[in-house]
Amino acid sequence: MIGLLQRVSEAQVRVDGACVGQIGAGLLVLVGVERGDGEREAERLLTRLLTYRVFPDETGRMNRALCDTGGGLLLVPQFTLPADTNSGTRPSFTPAAPPDEGRRLFAHLLACARESHPCVEAGVFGAHMQVALVNDGPVTFWLQVAPAVLTG
Repeated sequence: MIGLLQRVSEAQVRVDGACVGQIGAGLLVLVGVERGDGEREAERLLTRLLTYRVFPDETGRMNRALCDTGGGLLLVPQFTLPADTNSGTRPSFTPAAPPDEGRRLFAHLLACARESHPCVEAGVFGAHMQVALVNDGPVTFWLQVAPAVLTG
């Protein structure tokens, strides 16, 4: 599972002109679900998102995490993140989870986030969305939780 996180001063996501999620200072995370991902990967990604130290402390160093600041978390499903772009001029979406599985795992991530953090908003899986943000820094990180390898 992939999380492209951006530290933001504010962010919002719209569907059909209506705001469906909006936060002030915090993290906007574009979420991509890959084939082989499961609930374990979603939960691990959430732990990393909540504890990844990207916010400044009193000396300006990135030593504080979202769980320390209490900032907002805006999760936006993005099917294109797992795309294979290694060859040609058109991406292959073979690495992405099938839509039903992606929807299920994004919903699981969102439910776990809402249980763990006080301010969680989200985009709509499968919808055409417009995302607006003010990246603070800019600070952007790619977090990836690889699926567990099955052993027999």
